Formats: sequence, structure tokens, C-alpha cells
Amino acid sequence: MMLSDASPNFSRRRLLAGGAGVAAFGMATSLKAAPIPAVGANNAITQIRNATILVDYAGVRFLIDPMFADPGAYPGFPGSAMSHLRNPLVPLPVPVADLAAADAVIVTHTHIDHWDDAAQKMLPKPMPIFVQDATDAATIRGQGFTDVRIMTSDTQFKGVQMSRTGGHHGEGPVLRAIPTLDPVSGVVFRHASHKTVYVVGDTVWDPAVEQAITAYRPEIIVLNAGYAQWIDLGPILMGPQGVLSVHRAAPAAQLIATHMEAVNHCVLSRADLAAFAKKEGFAHRLLIPADGEHVSI
Repeated sequence: MMLSDASPNFSRRRLLAGGAGVAAFGMATSLKAAPIPAVGANNAITQIRNATILVDYAGVRFLIDPMFADPGAYPGFPGSAMSHLRNPLVPLPVPVADLAAADAVIVTHTHIDHWDDAAQKMLPKPMPIFVQDATDAATIRGQGFTDVRIMTSDTQFKGVQMSRTGGHHGEGPVLRAIPTLDPVSGVVFRHASHKTVYVVGDTVWDPAVEQAITAYRPEIIVLNAGYAQWIDLGPILMGPQGVLSVHRAAPAAQLIATHMEAVNHCVLSRADLAAFAKKEGFAHRLLIPADGEHVSI
């Protein structure tokens, strides 16, 4: 089954019917990866699991959206695709200690698959943590963290300029039914000596994403591309067509897909996204790293 954002909203009948991208879902495994390379002059993205990534940029290591729980720790999201599956579906490919050694954490929003109980317990309480707004800052301070900072359009950390970006975690029907999906955010990393990197976050293709591409002209764009679905309400993440829209808006940018094959409602497989990109002629601009894989940028 080749999925696209233009497909009708997922219904219970379609989910029960299954398909290539969905039927195998939940049986994925993560192989033990090579050790995470030391932070240095080389910039890199390391895909960890789900939306959890390490961004090594200008000599600084950022941990984004940490989800540290063991497989099956949490129930599936009620009302979403394949909610009978427990999350996360796959193990972490690296030790938590390697992730907790980052210089700072960025929490794009506080949904459990981006900031879970395990991360809250395992990360050092003095760790610098950047968040999208005062509400999330108060939440995380209430969990005992002592250095929580609100990201703006011009936030500086160890010589790196960070800019918060916006988006929407779905469109009309699903946002009306589940208003707590929003707000969400992304982040742009800039430095005079390095390529501009845009981590888009949990959003569908949206005018805010297009505006960020126009404003910052990123050379690297990291997309949450699992096409997560709420039954009969539609997607809350980009799927193939959204990824294609990003490519068309930034045809020279290197795209990197994340947030795939790790939580129950992400129905798009890596293989299906790769096949779509090949069919549409932009496979040379799209990387889809496995869990634990490092991508130089």
C-alpha cells in the first residue's frame, strides 16, 4: 500500500485491511549501532528512536525530544491507528548515558513520545532544557529541572543561534477533536561557519513551515515523517506528500526523515517513503536513517 497525504483519512476498515506499510508495523527491530561519535568539528544528525535525535552542530551536542522508555512501557494512543500496540515499539539503539551526556536538551513539546517519564527520571536535573513556551517551561520546572529556558527567534547557546519555529500538529478535524495536540514547535540552528539546519518538529505541511523555509533558507531539513494517524480524523504528521511539498519548497536542501516505525500511530514505513521519493524523483535529496545511524551534515 503506497500512502500519500492526499489519501482519505484512515478508517477502521482500512486499518483492519492492513497493507505493506502497516501490516509489518510493530514487528520492527533496532540493531545495535556503532558508538555515537565524539562531538567535534563535524556536524551530524544521529537518529536515535522515534523523534529522538542528537544534533551535533558547531561543536555543541543537542538532544532533541528524548523518549527513553523500554519497549511496551506505554499503551497505544487511544483512538489512533493501531492503538492496540504498546509504545515504544522498538528499543533504544544506544545507552541512555550516551544521550544524557549532551550539552543541552530541546523539547519541542511535552507529548509523551517526545518527553517521557523515563527521560524525566534519567536526565540530570541541572541539564539546560529549551522549550517552546511558558506553559512547557512551568511543566518541566515542576518536574525538578533547574535550568529551563524558553526558545525565541534569537536564542544563543555556546555560540549557536537557535530560532523557534511553528507548525500545526494536524488539520481542522483532528485539532478540533483533540485541541491539546497544539501548540508544537521546531527549531532552526545557525552559525556563520556551518550550514543552516531546520528541525521541523511535529507538524503537517503548513504555512508556518513554508515561511520558515523562506525566512531561513535551510540547507538541512529534518522532518517528522511517520504520517501518524487518528482514525477518521486524519494525519497529525507529514506523510509522503508533505515531504514532497518540503522538497519542492527547498529543492536544494538535504532532507532527513525521522519519527518513523517506533510508536503505534505512525503508519508510514521507511521503505514506503523511500519508494515514494524514488517514484517522484527526489530520492537523492532524502535520507531515511535507521535507528542508531549517524548522518554527516
